[in-house]
Amino acid sequence: MTAASRRVIAFVNAGHVIDHLHMLILPTAVLGMGDAFGLSYGELLALSLGGFIAFGAGSIPAGWLGDRWSRRNMMAVFFLGIGAATALTGLADTPWQLAAGITLVGVFGSIYHPVGTAMLTAHAGRLGREIGINGVWGNLGIAAAALVAGGLTQWFGWRMAFVVPGVVAVAVGLLFLALVPDAPAPARAAARTTANLPRGVVVRAFSVLAVTTVAGGVVFNAATVSLPKLFDERLLAVAGTPLGVGALVSAIYALGATSQLIIGHLLDRYTLRRVFLPLAALQAPGLLLAATVEGWALVAPALLMMFAIFGQVTINDTMVAKYTTESWRARAYAVRYFVSFAASALAVPLVGGLHAAGGFAVVYQVLAAFGLAIVLAAVAFPHRPDELEPAPAPAE
Repeated sequence: MTAASRRVIAFVNAGHVIDHLHMLILPTAVLGMGDAFGLSYGELLALSLGGFIAFGAGSIPAGWLGDRWSRRNMMAVFFLGIGAATALTGLADTPWQLAAGITLVGVFGSIYHPVGTAMLTAHAGRLGREIGINGVWGNLGIAAAALVAGGLTQWFGWRMAFVVPGVVAVAVGLLFLALVPDAPAPARAAARTTANLPRGVVVRAFSVLAVTTVAGGVVFNAATVSLPKLFDERLLAVAGTPLGVGALVSAIYALGATSQLIIGHLLDRYTLRRVFLPLAALQAPGLLLAATVEGWALVAPALLMMFAIFGQVTINDTMVAKYTTESWRARAYAVRYFVSFAASALAVPLVGGLHAAGGFAVVYQVLAAFGLAIVLAAVAFPHRPDELEPAPAPAE
């Protein structure tokens, strides 16, 4: 891998941290808002709905612009835009201003996945490995959101939980503009697609991807949004302390993120179906256990479910990379993430409504049903030994 490719991948990985961190500041910061807006937990959480809708809807135009205009320039817009929008959110004085700021964060955040993932697959040497590592960085962003937002909220107030990460993102964007030129993808990226697949195999694979994208999007977002509040309610040792809740949630996310390194390594050695099926089988049991246990016993099922949920993202991204061409890849990822984030936007009212009706027991029982759908989809995924044919050697 060339030095230029390594630099691109480093910034793409940094962007994954920033994207997930900024989108998940509110679920932890809300624990320290108190009566600042005169709203309940569910009402404050609902203010993020516009951001999650924009996060999905914006991926379509972002992917198109990435393929047709410039992936590098779109990534620069992402860094600078999400940073400015997050900092402005910290200045909100009314619920509508808070909702508008989070929606703007979602608009700029929508750029990352279709454009950043396409840049990553274009520059990657070992595809599964790089997608897995990138996934770990994204999930470290999720973990950092709980820890950073919890710490800043407890020590400096909830506004700084938005302002400080926003300023950091702008600084990273300026470095990206200075260090990454607007250059075409390496020639080897075009040769990585599996050619001449039967139409039935492609349709079957993308049908499975559609199911796992919808179900996985709901489960992923509902779990990451609700976990801080779940620990706040059921684990008395950290209840009432945003930093304590944030630290524990961050540890769960960080440990769960190791699944993406493991899955990425396995995908370079085994077919998608052989890795997909056993991983999918872990989700529903973990979610069902989380619905019932309390205290420190909650940590084990939380870790199990996050391990499976995070690993599923690597599976889905590798499906797209292996079934699309380089020239269309940003648009393919745009469709994949549009569907995923549109489905995940449902998680916010789903968690709020189910929590109000029956608490987290009901929330996680419903999520387990989505986990079962992912297992059934994994059973239907095609088994293709030719997926393991070696890719062209990367240029040095």
